Amino acid sequence: MVWGEYDKNALDRSRQSLARVHPNIAVEVVELPSGSTLLDKARMMELSPFEETLFLDADTVVLDELHYGFQQMRRFGLACSICECPWARRYGGLSGDIVEYNTGVLFFSKAAKPVFNAWEACATEIDSSIIFHNGEELAQMPVNDQAGFAKAIDDVGYTPFVLPYNWNFRPKWHKSWFGPLKIWHDYSEVPESLLTHNAEQARPDSIVRLSVLRD
Repeated sequence: MVWGEYDKNALDRSRQSLARVHPNIAVEVVELPSGSTLLDKARMMELSPFEETLFLDADTVVLDELHYGFQQMRRFGLACSICECPWARRYGGLSGDIVEYNTGVLFFSKAAKPVFNAWEACATEIDSSIIFHNGEELAQMPVNDQAGFAKAIDDVGYTPFVLPYNWNFRPKWHKSWFGPLKIWHDYSEVPESLLTHNAEQARPDSIVRLSVLRD
């Protein structure tokens, strides 16, 4: 799902990474009309031509096989990771302890349709702006899709399968992890040393170890 002046190199990188690991998975890139925003991600189930979908943001890199994610999607209808910031109350229209999930990596089937219907219904209705610290000053992001997704899951009372952040690794915030990473989620390049280390950790006979990302 892309719109506007998106990064074609990043999209190609993501598609190639998936093809290396899962060459038989069909890929559909939906190009939205100009003027689309993050809020249009709420339409991803409606726009997907598949009964079972893995949605990936364009800045993702698949590093290892994803069978387990699909297995849990078939059991639960929806598999995803909690956002690096788990507090959905950072959005203007939400409060309390509602959990925020990262929508850049979502495994879903038609069984999760109630969540996606609720997401699409509320995406443009709630205040999804974020006030955040930018150095010593405050800044504001006007809209974000993850507010509506968090609200939809909470309103519907849906229980997704929660994958560890190895499946949606955000290197700006995640600095340590155990075992192999499945999906790198950032526009920066994956360090060669990490790729080598990840291949070793992905072996079934490897000893799971703590890894630390150095800046």
